[in-house]
Amino acid sequence: VIEIDRELAAQLQDRFGTNTGFTLHISDVLKFDFDTLPSPQDGFRILGNLPYNISTPLLFHLLNYHEKIHDMVFMLQLEVVKRMVAGVGDNNYGRLGIMIQYYCAVEKLFTVPANAFNPAPKVESAIVKLRPHTPLPFPAQNTKMLEQVVRTAFTQRRKTIRNSLKNLLSAEQLEELNIDNSLRPENISLQDYVRISDFVTQQN
Repeated sequence: VIEIDRELAAQLQDRFGTNTGFTLHISDVLKFDFDTLPSPQDGFRILGNLPYNISTPLLFHLLNYHEKIHDMVFMLQLEVVKRMVAGVGDNNYGRLGIMIQYYCAVEKLFTVPANAFNPAPKVESAIVKLRPHTPLPFPAQNTKMLEQVVRTAFTQRRKTIRNSLKNLLSAEQLEELNIDNSLRPENISLQDYVRISDFVTQQN
């Protein structure tokens, strides 16, 4: 268990501390080095109810350890889960979903209505499962470049890919890759983003 709140950590220790295999780490999970934990033979199984304000940075932090993770199951705001599972052409399709789907198969398991909580929040939640790909279906030559390409494309998502990526490659180079440069970022597949990223990597 990783918990930053010392008061809550003390309650967890009192309640579960005598359980076999229970270990409590009082730490900021956003800075936690999972390499310091003994790695299970089948990989880590990570569970959590993630606060909205840290959900995206935490997901990206955990992706750094994808090779050591068996699966992850989280409760998140429903809107975040929609972004994680969105496919090409979906209004929710963007940087978060593309990068998570690069590393993991993502499945929304079910919605958790607001009235399941007391007091009821103003938003619905959902349970999502992530299973890291082994191997990656579309491995990029440079994942940092892939992140840059995707981030740049969606910074101004209403622009065409020709305009949003003009500082990385030309319209003619997109055509060389057989990518329609009049499309908007949400109409470009993960596989094509990897192809763009690999092209830019080779040019640098």
